[in-house]
Amino acid sequence: MALKPILWHNPRCSKSRQTLALLQDRGITPDLRLYLQDPPTSAELVTLQRQLDRPVAEFIRRREPAFKAAGLTVASDDAALIAAIVRHPILLERPILVVGDKARVGRPPEAVLDLI
Repeated sequence: MALKPILWHNPRCSKSRQTLALLQDRGITPDLRLYLQDPPTSAELVTLQRQLDRPVAEFIRRREPAFKAAGLTVASDDAALIAAIVRHPILLERPILVVGDKARVGRPPEAVLDLI
């Protein structure tokens, strides 16, 4: 693999840990982006959306209290959702594996395998 994978990771999340273990079992050691400690910028989230090729509503955690507290709904526009993730990075679905210009949400963890 020519490009170094980046795993947007929350070590407290079981799916995130499972995805990391799945990669490591295949001999891949991704760079870890601990996005709760190093929150993404709006520009990074716009890039991530392009890499995922999905609407932001599909990679935001709608069951988090911060989602409702921010007055968001599934019909909220991408800009409002991105702004909410910047303010509350816990809203970002995890894990997300980025390889080059492509990304996948690791739910289930095996969903990232087509990138490696």
